[in-house]
Amino acid sequence: MIKAIRGVKDILPSEVGIWQYLEATSQKILRNYGFSEFRVPIFEDTALFVRSIGEETDIVSKEMYTFPDRKGKSLTLRPEGTASVVRAFVEHKLYAQSPYQKLYYQGPMFRYERPQAGRSRQFHQIGAEVFGLAEPSVDAEMLTLVHDLFLKLGLSDTTLFLNSVGCPENCRPQYKKVLQEFLRKDLGDLCPDCQQRYEKNPLRIMDCKNEGCQAKLSQAPFILEHLCPACQQHHQEVERLLKLAGIPYRINYRLVRGLDYYTRTAFEVTSTGLGAQNAIAGGGRYDHLVEDFGGPSTPAIGFALGMERVVLALQGQGIAPKTVPLIYIAALGQAAREEAFLMARALRQKSLRVIMNYQDRSLKSLLKQADQMGAGFSLIMGENELASRRLLLRDMVHSMQEEVQMEDVAEVLVAKVLV
Repeated sequence: MIKAIRGVKDILPSEVGIWQYLEATSQKILRNYGFSEFRVPIFEDTALFVRSIGEETDIVSKEMYTFPDRKGKSLTLRPEGTASVVRAFVEHKLYAQSPYQKLYYQGPMFRYERPQAGRSRQFHQIGAEVFGLAEPSVDAEMLTLVHDLFLKLGLSDTTLFLNSVGCPENCRPQYKKVLQEFLRKDLGDLCPDCQQRYEKNPLRIMDCKNEGCQAKLSQAPFILEHLCPACQQHHQEVERLLKLAGIPYRINYRLVRGLDYYTRTAFEVTSTGLGAQNAIAGGGRYDHLVEDFGGPSTPAIGFALGMERVVLALQGQGIAPKTVPLIYIAALGQAAREEAFLMARALRQKSLRVIMNYQDRSLKSLLKQADQMGAGFSLIMGENELASRRLLLRDMVHSMQEEVQMEDVAEVLVAKVLV
């Protein structure tokens, strides 16, 4: 028997409801904030991700699904969404269509990682990007959006962590020297990956999960202490606006995120109860990426949430979407099935969820089938019911039933199910 690939999970019909709840809620919040949906390909030129994410990051060096096509061109399944959105933003010259753009996306991403709870090799993200605005109020609005989204979903155990990674012109060159000087005496105690990062990109050491490396960093200087005046002012204004809006947050001095393109604001949202993999969303500002891809100088900021982890968090708090109960028409005999065929269509046109039996079965068997399929109500329709034009409506949850005139069925069910 052929099985699903390790780290790739089927989303079964019994599970998909909470995914749809997450998608629908996210889309509503994003649209309320003025975002439009944007759809990009699942695979891209490998160079796109190497250039944007950074050659020294774990994603590029260890985790990407990269393969040659039939002509030998190197392609990669997207490991994240921002690079593709930026590529499309530049390619289609969206910067010329509006003073600024607010775009969101959702779909599968791919990384070769060790599968565990909340971490799959094919995983799903919902993300949003704002292009063309450099103001700290945009950062604060993005963080407010993220807060409002999790609030609307019903998650009450989230924490927003905030930091600034400065700018590549002033802050980071200075901080790089300070961090290298701090780590120099203990360089031999760092993991092999961090020893390589030490020269090329020492900020990546902050993102290392090795306990030994994290212990060495416990006394390391903070980048917030080395921001240039402009970046410091930007960060302070973001904090001021969050406090003004009543958005709770905490400063995480070691938060740098796992991507090289971030500038200034970086943030992450965690949820308790998820174990080690507790980050459910993250993002930040990336003011140079559009220009790096050949577009005009365009400030930008974005975030993405991991759908698998958010689903786990929702399930952990017992949050389940409200669903419209299923109605099962149990039709006994050929004449009843023909009537049920027409009635099912009429009820569906009233936005009711309806199924029926298509084969001759006993009433006991049909009600058992209705129960197995999770029906909330059953309509029993046999020769006697057709003759009297009065159907039996059975409440499958409370084991109660009543007679309903055939012409009143739709009205009665709408009142019970949709109101």
